[in-house]
Amino acid sequence: MRPEDEDRIAAHLARVMAVACVRNTQLETLPAGQVPASRTGDGSDVIVVDADGNRIPWSEVSRIDDDEMRALMREIVDRLYTFHLRIDDPAFRAEIDRWAAMTATWDAPKPDPVLSAIPGKTPERG
Repeated sequence: MRPEDEDRIAAHLARVMAVACVRNTQLETLPAGQVPASRTGDGSDVIVVDADGNRIPWSEVSRIDDDEMRALMREIVDRLYTFHLRIDDPAFRAEIDRWAAMTATWDAPKPDPVLSAIPGKTPERG
């Protein structure tokens, strides 16, 4: 298989897995709350006061706690696992192909620098 074909397939699969396994998970609840007003537009002028009276700059406020992160990661891992188990099922594949259409306008994926830095024999593409 040509490298450009491998890139195209990997990009398609990455987008499809993002839709099927990450989107519409508990991740979607993170932006569901009220966003504080910011005159600077970057939140640097927003201070959160907690129940103990601590004043915390918006940029330092945690938006997700450890239990929520664990639950999110479990959900994503379960979806990825199920995706891999079912990818050869024609009915599942047909549904996934329909979902793939919504990714047509997404940005092209590029190699992640952290994963790309792991030594290996596969040449980096991009």
